[in-house]
Amino acid sequence: MYATDRDTYLVQGWRVFANDLLMQLDVPEGQTVVEVPTELFEHLEKDGLPSGEIRRLEDPIMILTPGGTFVVQGLEVTDPEALAQMTIPDYETVVEVPKTVIIALLEAPRGADLQRRAQPAL
Repeated sequence: MYATDRDTYLVQGWRVFANDLLMQLDVPEGQTVVEVPTELFEHLEKDGLPSGEIRRLEDPIMILTPGGTFVVQGLEVTDPEALAQMTIPDYETVVEVPKTVIIALLEAPRGADLQRRAQPAL
């Protein structure tokens, strides 16, 4: 996870190719989904946030898997200059999401259960 100077985060993760999973999501053109360990969001504390624990499951975090990963949706990063600063294996990609929506997910749930959208492990 990388903080940008545009008040966004770049989230690097495994490309999601599972057709059954993709069919459950509404992924607009120009966006894609990546799967990341939930522990990745602990790094938000390095950006001055009080807790990196995701407490709400809403866009851009689409699914919490039983394997302890999140599926995150965002604009696919295609800027060669930005990508050149990262080490990205062929099976990974990077999505960009606004900081404000990630920060909102750190707030206490409003009656929502994080397990409500759990999917079979990918």
